[in-house]
Amino acid sequence: MADDRRPTGPADPLPVCRRAVLAGTVGFCAGFIPHPSTAQIAPQAARDRPAEGDVLVRATGDQPLTVADIVLGEKQLMAWPLEPQSGIVRNGSRLNKVLLLRLDPASFDAPTNANAVDGVLAYSAICPHTGCDVANWQAAEQILECPCHFSHYDPKAGARVISGPSPRRLAALPLSADGDGKLTVAKPFIGRLGVVQQS
Repeated sequence: MADDRRPTGPADPLPVCRRAVLAGTVGFCAGFIPHPSTAQIAPQAARDRPAEGDVLVRATGDQPLTVADIVLGEKQLMAWPLEPQSGIVRNGSRLNKVLLLRLDPASFDAPTNANAVDGVLAYSAICPHTGCDVANWQAAEQILECPCHFSHYDPKAGARVISGPSPRRLAALPLSADGDGKLTVAKPFIGRLGVVQQS
C-alpha cells in the first residue's frame, strides 16, 4: 500500500515566505525613515525668508559678496541669503533668490536710495507674473527684464513695472555693509513675494 502521507510542516510555505519578506521589507524601510526633529531643522531654516544680519552669497556657491563684487552698470548678479550663525544658505525656497546690481545712486528716487548701499540694490529675482528669474539686463536703458514674457522693471525707482504683463514691482531687499564691505540684509523684503494667481 502506497504511503500518501505528506511531509510535516506548513501546508503552503509560500505565504509564510511572503509574510516574512514583507515584514522584513517594512522593518528595513522603517530603519531609514529620519527622525523629524533632526530631518526638518536644516530644510526649514533654508526655506526661512531673509532676515536682518544675513550675509549675501553667490547663487553658484557660498562665497560672501562685497560691495566691490558688484560692478557698476553691469548685469545683475544672482545671490542667496546665508544665516551667519548656522552657515545655512536660505536656498530652500526660490522666493529667497535675490538679484544684485550697482548703479549711480544719484539716479535713484529717495525710497530706493534708502534701501541701497554704495549704489548696490537688491530685489527679488522672481518675476510676479509667472515666476521666471528676472535674468536679463538692458544696459543702455538700465532696465531689468524678465526673459519669459518681457516684463520690464526700473531698478532706480523701486523696480516698478515699466511695461509687460507683470502685475506688480519686484520686492526690494534693504541692504547694509559691514566694515569689510560684505553685503548683508538690513531688513526683510519690502513688498509681496511670489506669483500672482491668474483668474
